[in-house]
Amino acid sequence: MSQTVEGIYDGAVFRPDTALRLEPNTRVRLTVEVLPADEAAPPSFLRTARSLELHGPADWSANLDTYLYGEGDQPRG
Repeated sequence: MSQTVEGIYDGAVFRPDTALRLEPNTRVRLTVEVLPADEAAPPSFLRTARSLELHGPADWSANLDTYLYGEGDQPRG
């Protein structure tokens, strides 16, 4: 079985960006290809959120609990 994953090498440990379908302590062979800096950067949260083009009511943030839980009992927190 082979998988292609991207990740970060922190100077001591390779940390994959996604979970691997491997049992703990499984021996593997890694072939490393260094990505250009612009490809290795994680996507911006704001860029991703904007790309979804979500639309909602103007008072969304002021009345979030009402929109999530309705007019009745709301969680305390």
